[in-house]
Amino acid sequence: MDWDDLRIALAVVRHGSLSAAARALGTTQPTVSRRLDAFERRTGAKLFERAKEGLTPTPLCAALIEGMDRMEEGALTVERRLAARDTGLQGSITVTSLDWFGDYVMAPIMARFGGLHPLVSLALINDGRRYNLSRGEADIAFRPGVFDQEDIIERKVAEIAFGLYASPAYLEQHGLPDFGSGCAGQSILMLHETAPRTPLTDWLRNIAPDARSILRTNGIWSQLAAAESGEALAVLPRLLVDKRLTLRRIETPRPGPVLTVRMGVHQDMRKTPRMRAFMDFAVRELELRAAELNPR
Repeated sequence: MDWDDLRIALAVVRHGSLSAAARALGTTQPTVSRRLDAFERRTGAKLFERAKEGLTPTPLCAALIEGMDRMEEGALTVERRLAARDTGLQGSITVTSLDWFGDYVMAPIMARFGGLHPLVSLALINDGRRYNLSRGEADIAFRPGVFDQEDIIERKVAEIAFGLYASPAYLEQHGLPDFGSGCAGQSILMLHETAPRTPLTDWLRNIAPDARSILRTNGIWSQLAAAESGEALAVLPRLLVDKRLTLRRIETPRPGPVLTVRMGVHQDMRKTPRMRAFMDFAVRELELRAAELNPR
């Protein structure tokens, strides 16, 4: 029995559709459909009921899921241990980060490391999705909040200060916010609520409870662009915005929020020479920028 066939079936179960499974596996929907059909014909086992609404696991498939999960974990353990063998400073490192922090902070750090170590192949993925380090979707993650997997080793590496900003055009039209009145008459931009960013939305609601939210977005870059357009106030990273002439930081009755960024790596990978070298390098670089990341 080919493990790849079982892996495809497991991905369809987990993600609920052929297209979602294909994205997770890094392949195409026709390939997933063809491989799944061939697997069912070869084994004589019907694993899914097909309908317009999508694919539903049959009772047989549901009974096999636990075994497929164990097979996948075994295969991933073998892959991680092979990847963690002592090969020196060569091989690949995939880093996942979030939104502006990956673009503005991690990309330059990774480029410098890549310049020093030409045999290391580096890849940066900036995505709101939390990549699973245990399943090898990435090697190292830099993100706010905590890691919820037991086999992940994490370390606090940075603190990011945020402030409240508006464009000169917005302030000319609406005036400075009156925090004593709850910022009535003001417009604000909000982030979609996710656990790592809850402190930002809670802080803004606290100082401006009567302001009107005119837009929710899932990223800092979109917040920045909307604030620069002159339509609303926004909570933004000071590192990214303080030097911009297009926005002005507004004094607030409470200090701006601070998000803690943590680095996470799977315990099987942390002592690999290339991983260890990159993590040490990244931590040093972030320490050098600590005053920029969290200005007092």
